[in-house]
Amino acid sequence: MIIVGITGTLGAGKGTIVDFLVSHYNFKHYSVREYLIEEINRRNLPVNRDSMVVVANDLRKNNSPAFIIDELYKKAINNNQNCIIESIRTPGEVVSLKNKENFMLLAVDAAPEVRYKRIIERASETDNVSFETFLENEEREFDTCDPHKQNLRKCIEIADYHIDNNGSVDDLYKEIEKIIENHE
Repeated sequence: MIIVGITGTLGAGKGTIVDFLVSHYNFKHYSVREYLIEEINRRNLPVNRDSMVVVANDLRKNNSPAFIIDELYKKAINNNQNCIIESIRTPGEVVSLKNKENFMLLAVDAAPEVRYKRIIERASETDNVSFETFLENEEREFDTCDPHKQNLRKCIEIADYHIDNNGSVDDLYKEIEKIIENHE
């Protein structure tokens, strides 16, 4: 069994990697986003990026820096099949998962203009923002000293594999295939 975690910048291609692993390798998908949306709805908050950040940071602060990921990992390990956990955003989450067996972390990135175009095209409820707001959101999530808050920079730095996703979807798929084949 392989457990893949995925981290990366906004709109870099995390969802595309998830879809590929699910459809081509029969991975089971566990989503931090879905987990948080369920919690946001329980709290009767609007479903947007601000609520996601506030709720995630609150859960981590009141439990542990790796709380959300540890909850998803418990579900994954009980399924006993290859799985992917999307999207890892704090170093505490990475440390927790790297202490578990058969785990690897993928980091994906692309140029800001490429990523912004992608989020506008996917048009989810949290992506309806200007380019300036997109960059501000990323800046807020990119670096902090608070272990309960998002720190994408550090997660990307400590990933096992780094994927530059400025090319085509086929190029991305080939990168993922190489990585998975090295672990089978």
